[in-house]
Amino acid sequence: MLDHLTTEARNPASEDLDGLSALELVQLINSEDAKVAAAVAEQASEIAQSVDAIAERLERGGRLIYFGAGTSGRLGVLDAVECPPTFNSQPGQVVGRIAGGYTALTSAVEGAEDRPDFGVEDMKGVNLTERDSVVGIATSGRTPYVICCLEYAQSVGAFTIGLSCNPDPQIAKCCHISIAVVVGPEVVSGSTRLKAGTATKMVLNMLSTGAMIRLGKTFGNLMVDLRATNTKLADRARRIVQAATKLSTVDSERLLVDCGGEVKTAIVSHYTGFSSNDSRQLLSASHGHLRKALEGHIPANGASR
Repeated sequence: MLDHLTTEARNPASEDLDGLSALELVQLINSEDAKVAAAVAEQASEIAQSVDAIAERLERGGRLIYFGAGTSGRLGVLDAVECPPTFNSQPGQVVGRIAGGYTALTSAVEGAEDRPDFGVEDMKGVNLTERDSVVGIATSGRTPYVICCLEYAQSVGAFTIGLSCNPDPQIAKCCHISIAVVVGPEVVSGSTRLKAGTATKMVLNMLSTGAMIRLGKTFGNLMVDLRATNTKLADRARRIVQAATKLSTVDSERLLVDCGGEVKTAIVSHYTGFSSNDSRQLLSASHGHLRKALEGHIPANGASR
């Protein structure tokens, strides 16, 4: 039964929802959304522990794998597919799976979330190992598909994280860390694509971004490991090199070309005077951490400041 779930309860603030003007609707939804960040903040410690655990396993060659149904699954897939262009993560390093398969990304697959066997099938399909981190996403905290995924992940020794939006979720019993962001009743009762969806997106942003930063994917707040796969990203790469090196636009573009479009390599080459190949070797020796690679070559306060 769902009666006890706060995400299924009626919100007193929206009981007269259908009688509101468009402006009143917008103001009400906005005021409810404003509560989400505070609810996420209450789980800061659990989220931070998860970031460290994920980063440590990624460093050892593991993967970050999201599992969810419906909106939760779609948000996990979205976060996964955005990691390669943002952080130049390796193919398959961050994975998203949704109950019902990729058909469920664009249309509902009825009953998929209630099928534990779908969970077993999907878990076996990703060849899970003890080096992986698994995030089971279930707003209700009780989705059978997600519970099955987490139980299977624990059985093979993977690190498990449960993300939900209700207090005392069932999935807390089958994961190492439970992140329960309690956002309260939705404006439209039970429509968890609203506040719960926003909270889920915020937490996933923190998990993947935090882990990638711990892996050295940024220099200060600069996105130095991006993959320039389109005109916008190519321009961003040039601007990042320019911000980190203080070179002119023309010189930044020339340096990037000389370094095969690799932002980190270009920055190392500029500060060390090394060739692109030697710069890559220095980065490799520093495990991809640009600041470590540049120790002794830039001022203590950092060129990115």
